[in-house]
Amino acid sequence: MTVRILALLLVFITGPVFAVDTGIPAFNITTEPGGATNYSVTLQILILMTMLTFLPAIIMMMTSFTRIMIVFAILRQALGLQQTPSNQILIGLTMFLTLFVMGPVLDKVYVEAVQPYMNEELNVLQAIEAGSGPFREFMLYQTRESDLDLFMTISNTPQVATPAEIPFRVLVPAFVTSELKTAFQIGFMLFIPFLVIDLVVASVLMAMGMMMLSPVIVSLPFKIMLFVLVDGWAMVIGTLAASFGF
Repeated sequence: MTVRILALLLVFITGPVFAVDTGIPAFNITTEPGGATNYSVTLQILILMTMLTFLPAIIMMMTSFTRIMIVFAILRQALGLQQTPSNQILIGLTMFLTLFVMGPVLDKVYVEAVQPYMNEELNVLQAIEAGSGPFREFMLYQTRESDLDLFMTISNTPQVATPAEIPFRVLVPAFVTSELKTAFQIGFMLFIPFLVIDLVVASVLMAMGMMMLSPVIVSLPFKIMLFVLVDGWAMVIGTLAASFGF
């Protein structure tokens, strides 16, 4: 973070100097004949670097990452495995599954925003606006109307004529709330069969008078065996991918 701040300060300090020496404006904003605003390359790079700092938040709050990660965490807890699979493995699997689910959305962003911007058909602001469209469509499809109404009421946002007019400051928290609800619903369904195994093992141990033996130790192999026999990972991943239905 310190290196990044120093680099930005260096750009701000030396940018005007180089602009004077070479005759190339470092920070220049021009208005095109159509009324659109165009920024110099230096400002475009600065905007891009600033947006990259928000990339982790964008991945967690505007994609399928949250739902998938919570389901995996609940699954690990239901199995009774505290550190297996490790957090690194779960995050890596979640990232690649997120890329798989968000593939159509990212393809739309590339076609509608990135490619026209690289061909100089759109400026920076137009490319950002075009790129936000597929993400908005994805989030609206996954968000419950009750959550949208809740945050629109809290923020005193007036009713909109079309879903495309919903501001991101309302859509993003509503989307995250819906994702949390869906993730906990899927996690609850995953927890039930393992909970039944724990109850059966605890009842058997108590009937045998082995109250000093932890039921978790005895039930763990049975839960792992059940999960392997039903091909649990394929079922969970397939269910998660199909739950988006986008």
